[in-house]
Amino acid sequence: MTTSLFDSIKLGQLTLNNRIVMPPMTRSRASQPGDVANEMMATYYAQRASAGLIVSEGTQISPMGKGYAWTPGIYSQEQIAGWKTVTDAVHAKGGTMFSQLWHVGRVTHSDNINDEQPISSSAIAAENVKVFIDNGSDEPGFVDVSTPREMSQHDISEVVQQFRQAALNAIEAGFDGIELHAANGYLINQFIDSESNQRQDQYGGSLENRLRFLDEVVAAMVDAIGAERVGVRLAPLTTLNGTVDANPIETYTAAAVLLNKHNIVYLHIAEVDWDDAPDTPISFKRALREAYQGVLIYAGRYKGDNAQQAIKDGLADMIGFGRPFVANPDLPARLQHGYPLAAHDPNTLFGGGEQGLSDYPSYQA
Repeated sequence: MTTSLFDSIKLGQLTLNNRIVMPPMTRSRASQPGDVANEMMATYYAQRASAGLIVSEGTQISPMGKGYAWTPGIYSQEQIAGWKTVTDAVHAKGGTMFSQLWHVGRVTHSDNINDEQPISSSAIAAENVKVFIDNGSDEPGFVDVSTPREMSQHDISEVVQQFRQAALNAIEAGFDGIELHAANGYLINQFIDSESNQRQDQYGGSLENRLRFLDEVVAAMVDAIGAERVGVRLAPLTTLNGTVDANPIETYTAAAVLLNKHNIVYLHIAEVDWDDAPDTPISFKRALREAYQGVLIYAGRYKGDNAQQAIKDGLADMIGFGRPFVANPDLPARLQHGYPLAAHDPNTLFGGGEQGLSDYPSYQA
């Protein structure tokens, strides 16, 4: 019997309605001040509750973890209450939702983190990377990132505890689980990749050392909420936000082996998705499948056909569709019935109000 994109799947203690994932997508519409999730966001996510799994937009675990203006946090009671509004709305529509927990590390500007200096694995600025700050208008101001300072052992221990607490906060906010954002050049990724990590201590140098921070964060979260509620996102071949690894195949196969030891519930691989990006080698996908025994999710340039093929070939268990979910709240039905997909307006992706967020209609035959 061939497995389909539209078949149910077990994810830990959960049974998901299908194998379609709405992956994390920053939309920068949290209420100010306080970076609080709101009713507008609740409407947006609830409209998309027919996904087998929704992963929230990246949600900062602390004031220092924030990279961009207007992104939501999950460290204050007000933020937890805001997210509870969202998860209640998604659950009312029969959906399942994980919170993506996020610390951007060096991918920020001091204006976004209360005039502090960013922190990272090493005191190396991300090259050619801009973030947006709140410049007092509806249009964000784009600025070069600030140069970070190298994290001390105390900083590392503190951030591990912040991730642990954020996982507990996410469960309090009604999420079904959490996804650790260890991809796309943010803090965990800054420790993993060889070019951004120039440390001389037990967190730098060898591959084992560069994976230590990931190991400690995942261990803390698994201890706090259970392995069946913890997923991790990696981006092995991306060079987003200036992180590059000298040997990504070796590095990320080792990361998958490590995560398998923690028995996390899923591994989410973000493939490079710009138009002329190289494909992820099949040999690498097979190596990841061998290294990691849980639910394997891929997201990237997937359409209905190649998503179905990836599941049929056994390389993936679930597939994430990012931008298609922006303009197609009923994406699973459109894929299943071959309905045409609407195009999103790129000008309304970040910031603003309901326009370009919750005003895309479902398909009408």
